[in-house]
Amino acid sequence: MPAIAYIALGSNLGDREKNLKTAFALMQERGIRIRRVSSFYRTAPYGVTDQPDFLNAACEAEWDGDPESLLHTLLRIELDMGRERKRHWGERNIDLDLILFGDAVIHSRDLTLPHPDMANRSFVLEPLAEIAPRAVHPVLHRTIGELWEALKNRGDAD
Repeated sequence: MPAIAYIALGSNLGDREKNLKTAFALMQERGIRIRRVSSFYRTAPYGVTDQPDFLNAACEAEWDGDPESLLHTLLRIELDMGRERKRHWGERNIDLDLILFGDAVIHSRDLTLPHPDMANRSFVLEPLAEIAPRAVHPVLHRTIGELWEALKNRGDAD
């Protein structure tokens, strides 16, 4: 039975909307069955602020393999789209982050699930709350909608 995964997407170089749409198309071609896609959100950069604004989105997808194989598929798509990692949290034409994979909790060399800082990132929670407000964070035991509301109430959401 396929697992339900949530993937966050971002782009701040080139034609950002085209980059996100290309990533969705490549995901579908490589066996990631997209079930729902959020709106696209323009967001300020996180961490390193001397770069262009991002266009962010999230999707809900089905995947027949394990979390690691999905991660490696996403990384391959980034490479195929020409992503270069020049600096941590720096500019990128595409960023594909595996946020949740069912109720998996993983801490390996290659993968940490759920995504370690997702509860503090409005550019992840806002689009995710749009498509999956009732999905439950398997460590915090709160829904994505609850996490998004808590972040907004802290005043940390843009």
